[in-house]
Amino acid sequence: MHIAPYDNRSQPIIGADHPLVPLVYFNIVRLTRGEVFGSTVPGYETCVVPATGTVDVTVDDTDFAGIGKRRLNVWDGEPEGVYVGSGCPARIICISDAAEVFVAGARYDTVLPAFAIRADEIDPVQYGSDDTKTHRKIKHILGQRYHDRVGRLLVSELYTVGAGGWSGFPSHKHDTDRLPLETRHDEAYNFRFNPPHGSGLQMLQRADGEPGEAYHIVDGSTIAIDRGYHPCCVLPGYEMYYFTILGGLSQRPLVQYFQPSHADQIETIPGIKDMIAKFK
Repeated sequence: MHIAPYDNRSQPIIGADHPLVPLVYFNIVRLTRGEVFGSTVPGYETCVVPATGTVDVTVDDTDFAGIGKRRLNVWDGEPEGVYVGSGCPARIICISDAAEVFVAGARYDTVLPAFAIRADEIDPVQYGSDDTKTHRKIKHILGQRYHDRVGRLLVSELYTVGAGGWSGFPSHKHDTDRLPLETRHDEAYNFRFNPPHGSGLQMLQRADGEPGEAYHIVDGSTIAIDRGYHPCCVLPGYEMYYFTILGGLSQRPLVQYFQPSHADQIETIPGIKDMIAKFK
């Protein structure tokens, strides 16, 4: 499903118990200096990540000061965030001139302690190549490093490297719990383009060998993926970013099932096996 950009007025874009992707939650909160927003999502653990701007975050009685250093856009430095336990109240205070804040969530019942993720604690991986048109960088905010401190939530930022190319290829899916082949993880993306008038394409193929759907994605587009193979691409001459939220049904580690007709290309894309191993 494609959700075109709109002024959500700090109301969830993908709310709790969404009929298509009930395992994930997504909100964008826009604040100016001194403004406060309270985020409480019963039944969901969340992660507060400033896209731009700086915020102080209080979870219960614990304060996390000065989260977020980016000013211009999501290419202007490394991400930071605060993990918030399931259903816990988070108080977000803008301490820069303005802030745009992503709130990502995954359904989970157990309440785990809050913690901050600073810029030097993210887990980056770069893979692909210009020759294979798959060159990209992933910055794991809640990735493998925090496996024992988070329930079901995976949060990352994905960047195309260079201008143009494909992401999420070879085509893969993760819509069915059938270990060891695959796990059920609902997924949501929010896209940005550099320059902002760039755009791209999100494919969604429900079954191997059958025609699928395609969505024209623009700066601010949100995509919700419940099932099927889902590569995406950006027009030549532009960079693409997408904020990625994954929520697991039965476990946190993601097991991707690669589309049989394209799976052999795993052997041709440099570093892709390292990328796959990081989604834990």
